[in-house]
Amino acid sequence: MPKSPTRLTVALVASTAAVASLTAVYVSQRQGDRPVPAAQAALAATASTHDVSRQQNYARAAKAYHVPESVLLAVSYLESGWNTNAGHPSVSAGYGPMHLVDGTLTRAVRGIENGTGDPRGQGGRPIAAPAADPAKHYASQTLQQAARRTGISVTRLRTDPAANIVGGAALLAAYQRALHHPLSQNPAAWHDAIAAYGAASSGASTAASSLRTGDQWFADQVFSVMRSGASRTTDDGQGMRLAAQPTLRAPAQANRQSSEVDCPASLDCSWVPAPYVQLDPNDSTKYGNHDISDRPRTTKIKYIVIHDTEATYDQSLQLAQDKTYLAWNYTIRSADGAVAQHLRAKDIGWHAGNWYVNTTSIGVEHEGVLAQGGTWYTEAMYRSSAQLVRHLAAEYGIPLDRAHILGHDMVPGQTTSAVAEMHVDPGPYWDWAHYFALMGKPLKGTAKAGSSDLVMIRPEYATNTVPYTGCDKSGSSTPCPQHGSSAVVLRMAPSESAPLVKDVAMHPANGGTATMDVADMGAHAATGQRYLVAGRQGDWTAIWYLGQRAWFHDPASAPVSVPVHGLVAVPRKGVTSVPVYGWPFPEASAYPKNVPVQQISALPYQFTTGQGYAVGGGNRSQYYYAKTFNLSEHVMVRGKTAYYQIQIGHRVGYVKTSDVSLRAR
Repeated sequence: MPKSPTRLTVALVASTAAVASLTAVYVSQRQGDRPVPAAQAALAATASTHDVSRQQNYARAAKAYHVPESVLLAVSYLESGWNTNAGHPSVSAGYGPMHLVDGTLTRAVRGIENGTGDPRGQGGRPIAAPAADPAKHYASQTLQQAARRTGISVTRLRTDPAANIVGGAALLAAYQRALHHPLSQNPAAWHDAIAAYGAASSGASTAASSLRTGDQWFADQVFSVMRSGASRTTDDGQGMRLAAQPTLRAPAQANRQSSEVDCPASLDCSWVPAPYVQLDPNDSTKYGNHDISDRPRTTKIKYIVIHDTEATYDQSLQLAQDKTYLAWNYTIRSADGAVAQHLRAKDIGWHAGNWYVNTTSIGVEHEGVLAQGGTWYTEAMYRSSAQLVRHLAAEYGIPLDRAHILGHDMVPGQTTSAVAEMHVDPGPYWDWAHYFALMGKPLKGTAKAGSSDLVMIRPEYATNTVPYTGCDKSGSSTPCPQHGSSAVVLRMAPSESAPLVKDVAMHPANGGTATMDVADMGAHAATGQRYLVAGRQGDWTAIWYLGQRAWFHDPASAPVSVPVHGLVAVPRKGVTSVPVYGWPFPEASAYPKNVPVQQISALPYQFTTGQGYAVGGGNRSQYYYAKTFNLSEHVMVRGKTAYYQIQIGHRVGYVKTSDVSLRAR
């Protein structure tokens, strides 16, 4: 959702009163930790942490609390990907590999920056975010619960990964006993305790009778991880592995999902409707917070737009229900992947900032903060979102590729002046390769080496560490914490010292000069995007990008691109410069008398002879006129002019079919 995200938007503030209330509980710990025997056993060999691997930490904690090691590993994988996140809390106030939630923290005032433009993408209707609600404590206190059960201090549970893992094991064992289940070494016997762990992370009841569809989904996903197995290197360099158990099955669960929602049956998907209200009884142009329609009858749904919220899940739901603000279709919670649906697919959300994209897309918001995204875009959220998007794509015939599953940062500005106001989420820390793999459509090469000069950007996320700046605040030169990225940096020449490529629309004040700010996508290409090769030199590859050669480091020993087959648009014979547009609007003659003609202006990018750009599909020109509360006044205008969608830069654009020819690569 953010235009240029406020850094550390979801800051977490310690509550003095809450801390004081815990003093009595931890009075025995004034001189340090006093772990109970089981915790002592698990931590006994961790005094010299360099001698003990993270894998051993899980094994010892599991043994100490009689939890199957595979259960402990899989729960942690779903909560954090086994990462420590440098001791920083998630957007849900969770810490460490086991995501233990600190209930003494409060949510700070959110800091969404919305720009000054019209989020509908029609101009002339700015919408400001409502005032933030007072800060609230987090409902969950699994960190405090773990401290009570282990005798380990809350400070150590926050900062010491080994202690955090012990705390998670203690909670799983406690939930298993509370559910009157034996501490069995059979993972299949732990489904309810795993569901209770997911419930506790979100502040819900852990009683068996209270477990929700989403808690059961969380447990099912843990079982899925155990079936498939997993391996990765953590954010602090620890090699981790969970062996596959392909015959393991989760117990069948009844579907308790609301009949109002359009979600896979297994997801925790609730109906949290957005209002459709006329705000001024004397002015039908003043209404909120979306448009009623009848898609796909009125227009085909072509895209799913991936956003992050730059706010907490609860705050985002409040915004979606605010009649004076704006709505999107779905919001997904970070801690456990719970989904809230706000709009039916037939209706039009105001989420993309481009009216054409709004009218042809479904918007999915993910609880998170762009500048912290690599830290806390959780595995549970990735999996939930992947299941939802795969379901919607199948239902509405949307291709599962990067030309149709767009980041908000790929949506074009409709005019030159709008480009700088466009949003940049979910940003470079969203793991597109992992996301598409979860949807069953892995991003991979489709051509043999040397057989195609069309490439897909495909770095290895974990090892592709880009030196971004500004994660602390916008415009800061402070380096961001080292982390994997989905983007590659583009330069004007094949050298690390060469200037970044220019985006004259995104940076009009300085001639287009881009920066390494984490929210500046002007000189980046992202995983899954396709470009035509414009040259090679040593370990460097050039692509056509915003009308210029853009170079990225692409050594044969560690390539960040793969060859693919596809269609490329090139200037038609006799056309020396192809205009690129931010929306495929109809010709003037297509408009009825009661609908104002929309003026089309080209973006300032030079698509000239010798260049070519990957084609993402065809688009017949259309414009849905909907500027009043009265549905009878809404009109769909369809033109004869046809367009192709192209990957012009980091964002997509549109060119008239009459200006280009297509070439197969």
